[in-house]
Amino acid sequence: MLTFEEKQLIIEEFPELVKKEVSMKRLNYHYEESLFDKTVVVQHLHPNGNAFVYVAGIEGYEPDDRGLVNVRDFTADELRSVIRAAVEGLATEAPEKEEISETWQHPEGSMVTLLEEDGFFNVYHGSNLEEGFGDYAEAASYLKEEGFSVKTK
Repeated sequence: MLTFEEKQLIIEEFPELVKKEVSMKRLNYHYEESLFDKTVVVQHLHPNGNAFVYVAGIEGYEPDDRGLVNVRDFTADELRSVIRAAVEGLATEAPEKEEISETWQHPEGSMVTLLEEDGFFNVYHGSNLEEGFGDYAEAASYLKEEGFSVKTK
């Protein structure tokens, strides 16, 4: 296991991180250029060598419910790698998800549009809102029950 001092030297190889002292002689390291509200990359580096790194959404790590992974037993290379990944994760905007827009057709010929809008799935007949749902599966189930199917292009 790396010592507190060894971990501190490795963390401070990242000039983009800003050290902030917290209680019980622990240190946090922030990435202040984060594109998200979250700025803490290394949390609670403790004199006993324990520390956490924020890895929420980063493949290859199993974070706790706060998005952190314990790096107490990481090697120097593993520590550098996880910090690099954490900084890159906070510096990269998540790709925008394409919202759903589908046309559904009834066997009798009528058509409706299913649109994802602000996290809701709304069914429109022309410009009139017919029904709104909290998720896609619920909206699709409703439309199928009504006899509609997705119109293929």
